[in-house]
Amino acid sequence: MEKKIRLSGIAYESLVNGPGMRRVFFSQGCIHGCKGCFNEDTHNFSGGEDRDMDELIKDVLENPILKGITFSGGDPLERAEEFAYMAKSFRKSGLNVWSYTGYTFEYILENINKRLGWKNLLENLDVLVDGKFDETKTQDGLKYRGSTNQRIIDVKESLKKGEVVTIEY
Repeated sequence: MEKKIRLSGIAYESLVNGPGMRRVFFSQGCIHGCKGCFNEDTHNFSGGEDRDMDELIKDVLENPILKGITFSGGDPLERAEEFAYMAKSFRKSGLNVWSYTGYTFEYILENINKRLGWKNLLENLDVLVDGKFDETKTQDGLKYRGSTNQRIIDVKESLKKGEVVTIEY
């Protein structure tokens, strides 16, 4: 049986969505509606197209130049169950897995058992860039995030310590 995920697109080789050469999967669907969002076409949940997750995983694993995977959006947490399935396979193969979300890490932890797939996805991420994009907080040279309110979070360390541990770039 095919396992499907609705995506708005894929960046096959990217150097701007995390360290190293990465494959970026853009989730379709977002509720945040951030003013100035550069991916507005990803907001509608019925946009984009359904893709076979096993085929997507296989294609990534056949590309030796990829060092990591990034889930962007839309908001990947709106399709957490599907992205968790993919993240598990990528991590097993030694790839670094990042995700972006408009939710804050604290909100995710408060609701982790109320939302399908959130716990599973979080446990299979290396890094989470959290928080809504805020066009009043943009800054030249900001690496891996769109606005200064967004944090680059070391997920494993944060879960272990019970507090947000950020990574500076």
